[in-house]
Order: sequence, then structure tokens, then C-alpha cells
Amino acid sequence: MKKIAAYILPVALLAVSCSKQPQVSQQTTETATTAPATTTTAAYDANEAFGPGKVVELKQPESNKVIIKLMFKNGSMSDPEGKEGLNYATARMIMESGTKDMTISQIKDKIYPWAADYYTNVDKEVTVFTFAVHKDFLDEFYSIIRGLMLNPAFAEEDFKRVKSNQQNFVDQVIRASSDEEYSKKALEDLLFRGTNYQHVVEGTSASVPNITLEDVKNHWRNYFTQNNVLIGVAGNYSDEFLNKLKADVAQMSDVKPNIPKAGQPNKPNGIQVEIIKKDDALGSAVFTGTPMPVTRSADEFAALMVANSFLGEHRKSYGKLYDKIRTTRSMNYGDYSYIEWYDQGGSFQLPNPGVPRSSNYFALWIRPVQIAEGLKKQYSELKDIDVGHAHFALRLAIREVDNLIQNGMTQEEFELTRKFLRSYIKLYIQTQEKQLGYLMDSRFYGRKDYIQELDRLLANLTVEDVNNAVKKYWQTDNMFITIVTDDSEAEPLKQALLNNTPSPMSYSNLVREGLPQEVIAEDNQIANYELNVKDVKIIDSKETFK
Repeated sequence: MKKIAAYILPVALLAVSCSKQPQVSQQTTETATTAPATTTTAAYDANEAFGPGKVVELKQPESNKVIIKLMFKNGSMSDPEGKEGLNYATARMIMESGTKDMTISQIKDKIYPWAADYYTNVDKEVTVFTFAVHKDFLDEFYSIIRGLMLNPAFAEEDFKRVKSNQQNFVDQVIRASSDEEYSKKALEDLLFRGTNYQHVVEGTSASVPNITLEDVKNHWRNYFTQNNVLIGVAGNYSDEFLNKLKADVAQMSDVKPNIPKAGQPNKPNGIQVEIIKKDDALGSAVFTGTPMPVTRSADEFAALMVANSFLGEHRKSYGKLYDKIRTTRSMNYGDYSYIEWYDQGGSFQLPNPGVPRSSNYFALWIRPVQIAEGLKKQYSELKDIDVGHAHFALRLAIREVDNLIQNGMTQEEFELTRKFLRSYIKLYIQTQEKQLGYLMDSRFYGRKDYIQELDRLLANLTVEDVNNAVKKYWQTDNMFITIVTDDSEAEPLKQALLNNTPSPMSYSNLVREGLPQEVIAEDNQIANYELNVKDVKIIDSKETFK
């Protein structure tokens, strides 16, 4: 829902070699150079990354495409109280309401033969508009881009459609489409409660009706301005084109936006759990989070990336969590850990650029595990259980984090994981669009080229660096946890968590017979692992995101 395509075609962007040195610019073009082996200071002032004349270039004369990105340091945290979702509605209207000269339908018909693509992505702190087209049609497409950014139509009929879809999302889709994504967004609601980071970017059920077309026009004028934008351009383009792009962006509103400070995560007192009950949930989706004051701007982030990858790299099968929960015990589809927001993790195997954040947290994602009701229907030998696999899986995951904090990684584990990461991070930037996106994200964090700098930081790490960073920044005594589950599971799970009731793993007889004794022995330890649970609340799904 967050990626809003005006017209999307399955066009593969030209892959670019990760070894190429891009040209990057800030007011004037400069060639990227090799930084010192140990990067300890930022290449750029993050506070000065956005504004008039700020440009990131990725020149590729051999390419047959041109990518343009406009990143505004303005996300959902800029929404006024009572009108949460206004920034999202504004971004959608810019993309989906045409221009003063062309309706959205006319634009779609016009760009179809060009295989052009444009969309926006709205997050907490930035909003990014992306345009992609074959170089042969750049001039014609650019006239449309210019119209969308400088003279959006803001038509009443388009506003009604956009707002209706947005209302449907916050009322229905967010609760029904994916319990996994639901649990992640619910965790952020809990973790950032009372701050401008709390609400989902689309707003709330109560706030969306308050948004008017006049609000959208004013928000566009006051927040999508030349003073808080970073221009990005990649591919085969001329200096004349870049100058024209810069000159046109300089015609945007000259208002200096009053961007609020990013909300900071709340500090949990012990383990605080919110169980969201809903009708006919097929499993329990679990997401945990605890504040972590480190982002990509800090060199220590590289050390935490190694530990995180070892514990549970997103959608990878070698991590400790995946091995213990899925591979060994066949409990669910996958289990991972995170040291920053992973956008649309259910859909993408590689992290997307365009969602940089200054408020951060460490998280665990336990993809849905079975509930008692389902297990009892499948296996007669489990007819007496009250709680499904959520309690056991949560204990197992937290125990693995505790083991890593207390015992650290071995030298061999460290070397293997670091070697993997140094190759894997280069896959983040396989396309022009992704490479340009990461270069622009780098400026947000005060860096020049995050991927290159990260590789050098990884090369200079030691296992002691990693283990020390884990001890310094990770802990499991104080966490927020959200669990989306069936209404039949909610109360029994609440009581089990509050009372630290033993949670023996519920296997079918056939599965249990095939398990090694060491797994059974470990299960007994996990079943009695003490969690510092201090509070558990049950929330009806209908009451979330109100």
C-alpha cells in the first residue's frame, strides 16, 4: 500500500556493476573517491543534505535508462494531530491526480508506449518520488514529471478516490491482508505510542475523514518544497538535462518547512505484551522490539549487522532463529531479526532504499506459528493443550538472543558471517534505481556511499568488536511484544505469559519420534525459560489504529 504506482509495468531496470564508482554531487558534481579504511567521521552533514541545489548523481553513459528521484525530508511524522495520513494523501494526490494539462488517464495512455514507470513511497521521515524511462523518451516524459511536481491537478474526483482507498486501508486492509505485517505495524504503534512515529503512514480510522482537499493543497505548498528536497538522477542523461531539472525544482514552493523532531521509542518496563485478537486467525504472528540508539550513521552499526545476520538475516535459512524454529522444529515459515525497519518484508527478500530513519530499535520477527485450536483439530494426541506454539517460539527466540549476548560469536562463526555479508550487501544495489536510492539514503545518515563504507567497516571488524557491540546495545529483559492471534488463543496465551507457565513443545507423535534426543533435551530447557513478563493486554483487532 505504501508504494503507490501511477502506472507500473514489469520493466527490469538495467543491472549495474557494484564495483563501479558513481559520480555524486552536492551543488556541483564530484567524483566519488575511496575513503580511509576506518571511517569514523561523516562525509556529509546530515542536517545539510536537503535543500536548494542538493543533488546525488549516478552517471552511467552506457545505460539506456534514466532514473529520477526526489526525496523530501518530510514523512508521516509531519502529519498534524487529528489529520494523521495527510502526508500520505498528499503524496498520492501528486502522483494520481494528473497535471493542469493532463488527466491521470491521459498520462497513463501517453506513457504506455514508453514503458515508463513512476511511483511514490511514504515513510516516517521521508517521502520519495521515483520516475524511470528509456533515454529516448526522456524529454517527453520529463514534461509530465515537471507538471506533476510543479502543477498537480488536485482534482476533486481524484481526491475522493484516493481518500476512499486510504480509508479502506486503515479500516480493513491493514487488519485483514497479512497478520505478519499487522503485527509489525502494531509493534510500532506500541513502541512509539504518544509520539509522531506512532501512527501508520496511511493514518488512522478517525483521522482520515478529517483530511480535506484544501489540507492537501496546503501540505503540498508547505512541506514539498525546494528547501527540504534532495534530487537524485541516474543513468544516461546530459548535463543540460540535470541543469533543467535543478532549475525546475528551484521553482517549487520556497517555504521552509517546520519539520518536527522524530519521536523516540518508549522504554519498556520489563516485557510488555499486547495480544491482538481477531476472528478466524490461522496462527499467531509475533513481532518484538526494544529501543536501540544506533543507526547507519554510526560505525558500530556494521558490527551489529554481523550479529544480526548470524542470528537471523531476513528471508535467509542459515540464521540461528531459522535453524532452531523452522528447520529443526518445522514450526513456521521463517524467523528473523532486524536492526532497522525492513520495508514490506513479507514481499521483498532484499531491503529497499527510501525508508531511512533516525529512531531505531532491535526486533525479532516470528512468522505465524500454529494455535491450539488448529493443532487439536490436526492431532488427536494434542487434544488437551490450551496454548499453541507462540509461547514456546517466543521463549526459544529470546533465549537465542540471550545466548548471543552472554557467549558471543566464535571466530569461525564471525568469519563466515562477515564473508557472507560483504558479498550480500552488494546485491542491495543491483539496479540503477536501488543504487541511486542507497546513495541518497547515505546523505540522510551523513554518509557519502553507505554500501562502500560498510564494506570497509566490515573488512576491519574483529569478533571482539561484534561481541562488544551486542553486549552494549542488545538486551531482552525490557521489550515490547505484539502478537496477532485468534480470539480462542488470546486469553490462554495471556495467562501463560503472565504466569511464566511452562510451555512444552506440542509435537505430533510422528514428528516427536523422529527427533534427536538433543532436541528434546533442549526443548525441556526452553519450555521453562524465564521471561521477564510484566504486563499483558488483550486488544480487539477492531480497536487498533483507531
